[in-house]
Amino acid sequence: MSDTRPLLLFDSGVGGLSVLAELRSTLPNAPIVYVADNGGFPYGTKTEAEISARVPALLGRLAERYRPRLIVIACNTASTIALAGVRTALDLPIVGTVPAIKPAAEQSETRVIGVLGTNATVRQPYVDDLSVKFASDCLVLRHGSAELVQLAEASLRGERTSDDAYADVMAGLLGQPGGDRIDTIVLACTHFPLVADRLAAVTPRPLTFVDGAKGIARRVAYLTRGQDWPDAPAPGIAVFTAPIHVSPGLQASLAMFGLSKIECL
Repeated sequence: MSDTRPLLLFDSGVGGLSVLAELRSTLPNAPIVYVADNGGFPYGTKTEAEISARVPALLGRLAERYRPRLIVIACNTASTIALAGVRTALDLPIVGTVPAIKPAAEQSETRVIGVLGTNATVRQPYVDDLSVKFASDCLVLRHGSAELVQLAEASLRGERTSDDAYADVMAGLLGQPGGDRIDTIVLACTHFPLVADRLAAVTPRPLTFVDGAKGIARRVAYLTRGQDWPDAPAPGIAVFTAPIHVSPGLQASLAMFGLSKIECL
């Protein structure tokens, strides 16, 4: 019999769908449980203590309910703050999300890199460590935006969002001293690749956007190598941690990622 244990993806909202897209491409028959912690959303404006307490406890409940073979924390903020705590608490493979500073440094020709993330992510010492380790010869500029998370959420609900709102976010990064020399931007929040086309459309010059989704998919494939999978894809499950009105627009977006069942924790 095939192994029907799912991969469980966890994010504060819909951002982890950008990671799910890569996982679907790499492991097309993998059963998927996608969890959006709308009860704790947004993470980017919360304190480290709040996230450190909430995420391991919540993932413990989810692991008991869905019995996954592996968990992906498809959230930069949760990963940079709570990954170690989750790995201590749970006895199963945990894959985190790392800001893609290494590939950005490998690609940058001007040696000036932008890191666009949530407020919580961009202030983490983890980002300092990655910059020193992989981009020591680069100027690394950061900008935290809670608004861009909300724009991505609204976009997935099918709501209209204005070009000016995206332009304001980009101005916060490109307008910094040295920002005119940025050629590569790390999308250090899984929400942001979902609206990368909107960001590119409002930039005054061509820029390269990089994120960690492909690396996560490769890591999951490596950790599950040799394991059995169902013979065909099953309908994925979208789980929300608090009551929510799933609008027709959001339901359609979830379905695009193979998530046709909706549950509340």
